[in-house]
Amino acid sequence: MSRRERIAYVEDQFFHTGDLKQREIQVNNMEGTILYLDPLTDNKLLQSAVLDPLTSHPDQDPKEILLSVDIKQETDLTKGIEGLTNGKSLLISEGKQKFFLLGTEKVYKRDINEPANEGVVRGPHDGFTEVLNINLYSIRKRVKNSDLTIRFHEVGNMTKTKIAVVFMKSLVNPELVREVEKRIQSISADMVMTPGFLQEYTEDNSFSPFPQQLNTERPDRVVANIMEGRVAVLADGDPTALIKPVTLFAFYQSPDDYYNRWIVSSFVRLIRLVSFFIAFLLPAAYIATVAFHPVILPLELIFTIKGSLERIPFPPMVEALLIELIFELLREAGIRMPSRVGQTIGIVGGLVIGDAIVRAGLVSYTMIIVVSLTAIASFLVPSNEMSTAIRVLRFPLMLAAALFGYVGITLGVMFTFIHLCKLESFGTPYLSPIAPFRLRDWKDTFVRFPAWKLNRRSSETHPQKMRQEYLSREWEAHD
Repeated sequence: MSRRERIAYVEDQFFHTGDLKQREIQVNNMEGTILYLDPLTDNKLLQSAVLDPLTSHPDQDPKEILLSVDIKQETDLTKGIEGLTNGKSLLISEGKQKFFLLGTEKVYKRDINEPANEGVVRGPHDGFTEVLNINLYSIRKRVKNSDLTIRFHEVGNMTKTKIAVVFMKSLVNPELVREVEKRIQSISADMVMTPGFLQEYTEDNSFSPFPQQLNTERPDRVVANIMEGRVAVLADGDPTALIKPVTLFAFYQSPDDYYNRWIVSSFVRLIRLVSFFIAFLLPAAYIATVAFHPVILPLELIFTIKGSLERIPFPPMVEALLIELIFELLREAGIRMPSRVGQTIGIVGGLVIGDAIVRAGLVSYTMIIVVSLTAIASFLVPSNEMSTAIRVLRFPLMLAAALFGYVGITLGVMFTFIHLCKLESFGTPYLSPIAPFRLRDWKDTFVRFPAWKLNRRSSETHPQKMRQEYLSREWEAHD
């Protein structure tokens, strides 16, 4: 095809879009055209690194003078069109079937800041951004080892989202890498924009309320999991990384646990695990106790609770649903509103509405205390996804408690733990190391042992190497 025919073909493929620009120029003393998509191309780089050198040397080959940009020769216009959508420029010259792809992509960058949802008291305060290369830089900067392997994939038939699979070659189980890549490559969808899409396409059980992949915006957390033999998946355009595989207890571990002393970290982790049961069981236990089993309470407490319920026209289940619904509405309003207004919404909801609804006799003071404790317990989870799952699950448990009392709670908890026992994340049991029982892995589950005691990596990922030698504190033997 002639130069004009190829230009016409590219224009047809883009349906003559208004942001497809053309610049006429001399190349090897022949007519040439540069095509580019204006929003994706760095115009200053195009002018200084491509147009100026070509204008100054119209008789020379582009490969000899375009030294400050990535340049690649192609014959397939399909690759040229794909390059245009990635911000590259096409240099088409008369009389030649080959054309040049020029690396003139525009990159918008934001500062590297600490993730708002995963703050730590002690430790690095940097987070991922929306630029994949910057995120990979943050990982490479921490792991200066040639074993760190990155494999790229494209998902989304139309969006062509770039995906990076990151792992340590000498540590990871090869079967895990093959399984992760197989699931990614099997995705056949027009649009895969964020790791949220990727998570649903690749998780073992999409109908489970429990997340089976850990998402994080912290490079240090990603590196720590990679060094345990896990796989991280990052997507261009999103600051979130997905960790595979994980267990239930991974969602209750925080980077702070490894930056503080092990005794303090173990105490805080135990509090988080206790908060799981408080957030899950407390409203249901209150409903069942008030409606079916008040005799288990001390006599003084019975009179106190009964006094607060005398003016309430609703049964405990309706009372709990009302205050829980108000709390969820306030929470969503606080998230969606601008930050300054969101704080005001929280104050108004917590003080004004909470006090007014009690004074109106719609909700008792005891229920306010129960729901407040439940909310605080749910916020202790370092993972927002797990916190959301617990909030969703407590509603059916409250219904079971309202219908059958403690028997309903027992059945609800039993079905939940049966489901957790059956659940897997890329072949790893979700309740490991409890089911199956692995006592050796308990050193970093409910509590955290001292770092020098953690000789072996967790067996859930089947890593290929130990973490450290047994005699990490050999100096003690010589004292």
